[in-house]
Amino acid sequence: MTTESVSKGCFVFKPSTKKKKMTFTAADYFGEHVKDSKDSKVRFETYQTLWQQMKSEAEKIQEDLNRKVFDSLLEFIRKSHSNLLEKMDEWRHRMRATEIPAAALVLGVNVPDHAMTFQILSEQLRESVTPYVVSLEAKECQGVKHILQKVFGQLLGHSIRLEADDETDVQPHPAELRQKKMLCSLASLADWYTSVKRKTVSVMPGKKRSSPTAGHLQTPPVVIIFKDLESFHAKVLQDFIVICSQYVNQLPFTLIFGIATSSMTIHKTLPHSVSSLLCIELFQSVSCTEHLAAVIDKLCIVEHFYSQPLSILCCSLDEAENRTKNLTHEKCEMIRQLPSFMRYVENQEPEKQVELLTSDTFLKKEIKTLLRHLHNYHENYIPVLRCLHALTTSLPKFPLGKQIRELHSACLERNVWESEEYTSAFQLLRMMAKDELVAALQKCCDVLKTSRVKQQADTLTKVEEFIDQLQKLDKIVEDETVAQKSLQKKTDLYQLQKTLLEMKDSRKSKKLSKFETLRLEVLDFIDSIVRMHLKPPEVMPLYEVVYFSGASTLRKHLNAAPRIALHTALNNPYYYLENEALKSEAGTISNSAPDICIAYKLHLECGRLINLCDWLEAFATVVAAASGVDPESDLVAGQVDETIHARFIRAVSELEFLGFVKPTKQKTDHVARLTWGGC
Repeated sequence: MTTESVSKGCFVFKPSTKKKKMTFTAADYFGEHVKDSKDSKVRFETYQTLWQQMKSEAEKIQEDLNRKVFDSLLEFIRKSHSNLLEKMDEWRHRMRATEIPAAALVLGVNVPDHAMTFQILSEQLRESVTPYVVSLEAKECQGVKHILQKVFGQLLGHSIRLEADDETDVQPHPAELRQKKMLCSLASLADWYTSVKRKTVSVMPGKKRSSPTAGHLQTPPVVIIFKDLESFHAKVLQDFIVICSQYVNQLPFTLIFGIATSSMTIHKTLPHSVSSLLCIELFQSVSCTEHLAAVIDKLCIVEHFYSQPLSILCCSLDEAENRTKNLTHEKCEMIRQLPSFMRYVENQEPEKQVELLTSDTFLKKEIKTLLRHLHNYHENYIPVLRCLHALTTSLPKFPLGKQIRELHSACLERNVWESEEYTSAFQLLRMMAKDELVAALQKCCDVLKTSRVKQQADTLTKVEEFIDQLQKLDKIVEDETVAQKSLQKKTDLYQLQKTLLEMKDSRKSKKLSKFETLRLEVLDFIDSIVRMHLKPPEVMPLYEVVYFSGASTLRKHLNAAPRIALHTALNNPYYYLENEALKSEAGTISNSAPDICIAYKLHLECGRLINLCDWLEAFATVVAAASGVDPESDLVAGQVDETIHARFIRAVSELEFLGFVKPTKQKTDHVARLTWGGC
């Protein structure tokens, strides 16, 4: 018997009280504390445009700096096997044929991005030398088998892509790839290389392939890049090199070792029995100081656009003039309150002062004029700065700095010609020899030729005239030498006494030579253009719009203080996270703080040795209060919740990793405290 029941009911669905989660973009943070969000978005877009320009220029600079070492490295790889193939009949080359060409590329620990460097190197190798390039990282190569699998995977993957371009080739089944992965050995790799090489040679001349093989060698080498040599296991690397040396006649290997420390790492990692199998050549990357000098401007661009609302005018001159027309009254008032503009107004006539302070229309016209002057100042500032650096960079002890950023910093702070360093530099320049002075002026000419400012074209003409005059002094010196030699000819006693008296008088009066006079004239001219164009930007009205003057913020980014930052983050997490729940009074411990912060503040209350059991009980008491659980319930029984115990162990491990505590052999259930005072 079946029973059917039908129920009817009325159901109420209450609306959800949860608010829809709002997502913010990076542009929203620029207008977080500003009423006019439209201007903040324009500021953000301007910042993004300039940032992309600077990023592309920085990448181009990095590529240019690495071009020399890359060209040398590519040439080494090209010649490493071609020379051996051409001269196999010579005994010396037959002996070298048993060695694997290896390049030690020393990048240094402070190179901005090793990954980008190796990526550019791999692309250039594939374009102009060989399609067979393998990049290996230590974390993926724990054994020889893993290295062979990576080599097979990257080489066969490239081979499949090349064959896919051919109309007659068919994509292999995944089972075939798995089978190839299982048979990873250099013998299989040698057979694959021979078949690929034979197939490439047998391609009909009229048949076109879409893969770019232009510039590749007839027998392209197999290049294996070890990105982080120091991280590779020494035994694994040694075994792999020994195995490769047995197949060097069948597989044209070339190894590239990426080194972050020094070239001695190779000899520390590889014993003589292994390093003797390599033909090593050293390649040194550009130092980090050159990278820093090239891209130093990127350090403060974000802070400038974030903190300065008037940075909306920090763009090209044409765009800035268009944006000036749309300035609101609030923005005009902000401009009137700028210190540089207030000084400018004070120096104007009373009638103009009234117009500047009351009429927005008149103010906007004046802003356009001031922006033109500001851009003109900047266009003249850069070439003159580079000229002064070219003149002083070779002086002993570098009175104005070795890097151009040091000279730039000195010019931004005050009138550089009033400093003792500037006076010392010009004293040394007054003793400069003619050849050195001509070489320095020639560098100035090279700098000025890149400037498009008309005023600098006149400066270039004047400098070129000085160079011509200095070079013509050789003929004048020769004439004076001939005149001196005429004194050595036979003459009477009267003429000889007269000549000697004239020479004595000339020494007393210290008459300058023609070169010394011309040298002083050159230096006076250089000094005049320095005083004209290297004034600090503070003298220019509206300089705050374009120039970032927050030196303290810049020093905070450049001069890292990790211990102070760690102490601040652990002692007061609200400082960085800005979460209202983390606010706490001084000397108290917030139970909503991260576990490591709670453990850190508790450890500050202990002495040299910390009892782990007492530390755990105090930690459990604070954490349990956050969850509303009675902390005495578990502690009375002598047990702590397993989750809280695990959180405590993790917090202590993190503090040990950061260097605040360490295990001690004095007492097994204690740890030793390592920091004192404020941190």
